[in-house]
Amino acid sequence: MTSTPDGVAARPTADTNAIPNIFSVDVEEWFHILEIDELPAVDTWEGLETRVDRNFRILLDECDAAGITMTCFFLGWVAERYPDLVREAVARGHEISSHGHMHQLIYTQTADEFGADLRRSREILQDLSGQPVLGYRAPGFSIVEKTPWAFDEIAAAGFTYDSSIFPTSRGHGGLTDAIATPHVITTRNGPLLEFPIPVVSYLGRRICFFGGGYLRLFPYSLIKRMAARVNASGQPVVYYIHPREIDPGHPRLPMSRSRRFKTYVNLSTTHGKLQAIMAEGRVTNFASWIAQRGGTLPVMP
Repeated sequence: MTSTPDGVAARPTADTNAIPNIFSVDVEEWFHILEIDELPAVDTWEGLETRVDRNFRILLDECDAAGITMTCFFLGWVAERYPDLVREAVARGHEISSHGHMHQLIYTQTADEFGADLRRSREILQDLSGQPVLGYRAPGFSIVEKTPWAFDEIAAAGFTYDSSIFPTSRGHGGLTDAIATPHVITTRNGPLLEFPIPVVSYLGRRICFFGGGYLRLFPYSLIKRMAARVNASGQPVVYYIHPREIDPGHPRLPMSRSRRFKTYVNLSTTHGKLQAIMAEGRVTNFASWIAQRGGTLPVMP
């Protein structure tokens, strides 16, 4: 028997019929931070220290040890520079999906610019993986009320599912009144299966506990309890992390005190929480979750 990051004994999950959850990683560099004044210019990115290669391989090893597979939302820019990461993820049985190409917030782009970024990332990832790239996740979950055209563009680019809705208020937007469970969105270019980031009603508001700064901030005991509430409603938990979050020693960017807290709080706890989530043995990737429920997956042209 192992211990959780909170020191609570962790027991294997005995219910093999329990709802499987979904584990995902947004594969980007430590400097891919949104909306800060000191963000490094794009033309300097290649000269910055890299951490994604090492950190992503650690995540691959952790998944191997736990016997699980995950969805890897690769930034196209990262995939171009580290094509072996894409190929190794495929070789280890993981799903490759898109996080866009240049890590731009959707609401800072026109529909045409966004569509071009989508197509560029998908083409790169399909060429490298040799597989259809079915899923997309927006940088910063930046689908907001003023970008309803985003779903049309995602479907037009050939994606089958999306995981970009954050159904509560947050930095970079959020859709406070959005449906908070998996559902199908009808677009001008066909149906799109949407997997919102799950939220739980807590202290009078919708709160996320399952990824990024939220997963780092809250203790594992509370995360596990909130995950059980999501599962009790018949829905999967969608966990998400970034490679930098298992690397407390990565370089820091200058930013305001409040933003620094959100970006770097509890980095030393993330790895242990992920190991505890994986040890439960009930996580899979998006494509497998869809397929297990009779979803039809397209063949790459």
